Amino acid sequence: MASSRASVSHATQSRLKDFSCPGSSESRVSDQVIRMEVEPSDSAKAESSAQQQHSVMNSYNELVEEVKEEPIKIKQFSFSQFAKNTLIKKSSEEPGVPNRRTKTIYTPLEEQYMEIKKQHADTVLCVECGYKYRFFGEDAEIAAKELNITCHLDHNFMTASIPTHRLFVHVRRLVSQGYKVGVVKQTETTAIKASGTNKSSLFTRQLHALYTKSTLVGEDVNPLLKLGDLEQAEDVVQDSGNSYLMCVSESFDKQSKELTVGMVVVQPSIGDLMVDCFKDNVSHSELESRVLKIQPVEILVPSDLSEATERLLRNIALSSMFLHIFFSFEIGSYSLCMGLESPIICCLGPVIQYLTEFKLEKILLCSRYSLAKNENSTTGSVKGSLLWVLDHTQTPFGKRLLRKWVSQPLKSVIDIQARQEALAEILCSESSVLPSLQSLLTRLPDLERGLGSIYHKKCSTQEFYLITSTLSRLSAELQALMPAIQSQLSSALLKKLLLDTPQLLSPAHNFLKVLDEKAAKTGNKTEMFVVLTDFPVIRNRKEEIQSVLSDIMEHRREVRLVLKNPSLDYTTVSGQQVISADWVKVNSTKVVGRYHTPFIVEKHRRLQQLREQLVIDCNHEWINFLQLFGDHYYILRKAVCHLATMDCLFSLAQVAKENNYCRPEILEDKSQILIMAGKHPVITSLMGDEDQYVPNDTHLQGDGKRAMIITGPNMGGKSSYIRQVALVTVMAQLGSFVPAREASVGIVDGIYVRMGASDNISRGRSTFMEELVEASDILARATSRSLVILDELGRGTSTHDGIAIAYATLESFIRDVKCMTLFVTHYPPLCELEHLYPQNVGNYHMAFLLNEPESTSDGEEVQPEFITFLYQLIEGAAARSYGLNVARLAEIPESILRTAAFKSKELEALVNSRRLLSDAWSITNKEALLDWRKCSL
Repeated sequence: MASSRASVSHATQSRLKDFSCPGSSESRVSDQVIRMEVEPSDSAKAESSAQQQHSVMNSYNELVEEVKEEPIKIKQFSFSQFAKNTLIKKSSEEPGVPNRRTKTIYTPLEEQYMEIKKQHADTVLCVECGYKYRFFGEDAEIAAKELNITCHLDHNFMTASIPTHRLFVHVRRLVSQGYKVGVVKQTETTAIKASGTNKSSLFTRQLHALYTKSTLVGEDVNPLLKLGDLEQAEDVVQDSGNSYLMCVSESFDKQSKELTVGMVVVQPSIGDLMVDCFKDNVSHSELESRVLKIQPVEILVPSDLSEATERLLRNIALSSMFLHIFFSFEIGSYSLCMGLESPIICCLGPVIQYLTEFKLEKILLCSRYSLAKNENSTTGSVKGSLLWVLDHTQTPFGKRLLRKWVSQPLKSVIDIQARQEALAEILCSESSVLPSLQSLLTRLPDLERGLGSIYHKKCSTQEFYLITSTLSRLSAELQALMPAIQSQLSSALLKKLLLDTPQLLSPAHNFLKVLDEKAAKTGNKTEMFVVLTDFPVIRNRKEEIQSVLSDIMEHRREVRLVLKNPSLDYTTVSGQQVISADWVKVNSTKVVGRYHTPFIVEKHRRLQQLREQLVIDCNHEWINFLQLFGDHYYILRKAVCHLATMDCLFSLAQVAKENNYCRPEILEDKSQILIMAGKHPVITSLMGDEDQYVPNDTHLQGDGKRAMIITGPNMGGKSSYIRQVALVTVMAQLGSFVPAREASVGIVDGIYVRMGASDNISRGRSTFMEELVEASDILARATSRSLVILDELGRGTSTHDGIAIAYATLESFIRDVKCMTLFVTHYPPLCELEHLYPQNVGNYHMAFLLNEPESTSDGEEVQPEFITFLYQLIEGAAARSYGLNVARLAEIPESILRTAAFKSKELEALVNSRRLLSDAWSITNKEALLDWRKCSL
């Protein structure tokens, strides 16, 4: 069977012939399974495996080149009933063509647009026409709606337009609404066109760039590219959002009935790359948690996606994610060696091919050094989260790194202690070096995104100068601080970061010194390079221009002799001299007449051609110049990562100082969490200076009392307490100080939380089903080194079933998993586990004061009790939950409260009588029966 697709090299096939993606023994051409999920990466693992990863780069490079030749069909996957799509509806007719009429005559510009639209039917095209960009047909209607501009009929198409200098604003607005946007630019200049044979034809145009949510890289969309100096960069500095592209693959082993999911996540604008491979269950909870954690803006999925996964992605697409289906290619012959799982490799080809369309595939080559596995995390990123408390960073790249730290707690004691020592020195050192270093980080542009834009060769001269001048300045200032850093700092981490950075930044100065500052800031590429030794094309073109100018100057001397006017400068005073008949009059005033001689006409035309050719040559040399700079991308990005790390450390130190945090002790081989006078970091920050949060202690020992059963009144602070323990543990493992008087935390391999209650109608799950699915996942994943937090498990069904499920689940964690567990419940029977496992379980409750109403005589209404919360955790189980007190706080009508109080007393008496009767039936002798009667009376 003939194939139009490029074949894989024989060397690659023979070297990798045994490699294939699992899941099917059949050879498929267009039905490879791919899927999505994300877990945070462990930087320590990435560094330790760097040498191993480097050994596979040759194979990786070959993979990229072959994949770029191997076409992967990608189409837009439209979930129109769930979320706005990235692309436009496709028509059976030509894209953008209006209703057919007989013998429709199109203008040359319309025909040119239609030709480009045929190749990019899923794209909103902005077509450069002189001083504005125009939209045509359905694109114009979309632009009018989304950009709030006018749209009108012009010849055969609806049309709308925007000014050229506002392109970046409108492209971003369209992309933010989910559209794929293409920028079509003119590729000819007026003078060069006039010198050719097609003087009267239309300007040639071609697609210059494509943009989606994950590929917003380039001067057309980045406002930083329009800035001339650092003072105007403030708004850009704040733009630090993530824009991840995710590709997933899945394979199902029919024998073991295991579902394996592979994932590749890339952020082209800053060069981030993450990979993961994991086993998932029937509920796809692992996949769902990773997707929600990473929050990608675009997802690549396979054409033969399983129905369950498709439903999951449909639900997730309700947010701001946009899905693309690709028809996968034969990946079995490709490999990255080095032990990467095949589902991950199945994702690499589609990602490379997808980014190739946007000319961003090169980022995968430089990101190969950061391939890392992902790990679990527990916190979010909105206001009121742990990140909100810890984030006092001053740079956008520092903010992004801190987000990773929070979502990827460390597991290495050495790395954690290195961060702690750095924080301790920042807090206690009296050296002037640290304040100087912190001031260097203020008002920096987004160096990470800027380097990414330069690496992709999509930056303007303004951005290049801004980024390189900033890097050069930082290098010089850090170099000046080197003696003080070596003599005054003792933290190994701080010294490594600060001593390495100046050398890493040094290439920036070499590129900066060849630029003319004024020309770079104004975007004048023809005058930007100060020394032309390394740019022979530009030098030769300028010499040609100078030769023409010399001819013109010589011609002026000859004209002066002819007209006998030594001061003549291509202008004459009207009427003073008789001119030749072949001179062409340009214009005149009452006193001045302006003429072109035939020589000047010819030389002027030649001069214009050379000047426009010079612009083309300078653009070409500019791209080559950026290519040379890109060779230093990795080491410069490493330097920026060092600066981001410093920013994060200063941020954590500031939080610790403002809130009087303590340095926790980190234990590697012991499973325990001991916290003295711990506080909830978020609630404490929300309270501000009031300092009303009640501290509590926590004592969990893996080989001792590892389970705490927590009871107490509703709204008594149980949920806040267990969240507090989880957040303090996360803070300790990311290297931060913690809100406590004293803390000792053993390394946990995961924190698993089941809290809250909500159904999932779109997936056909009730509230109780959601609870049990989450509990099942935790049971399958937790180990003896985990921290498990369960809040009111079993409340979504009948009392007996709920108690039974909660009891059995908690007992499994205590007896089988043997992990540290916090279990909040309102079921008193669960407290009996303390008697069964006295060495491992403790009962606790949140303290309160009970204000009981005065006793009433028969016939009087029963009044509900009034509770005063103390928010203090104490030993022992609470007898009741006092829900009527919460009903009073919720302002339930008093009459209903009295009725509820009466009914509560009645039901409580009934339950007690049944319990007493049950006890009576179990008595077997007369003396015991008499004793029971006395007690019951």
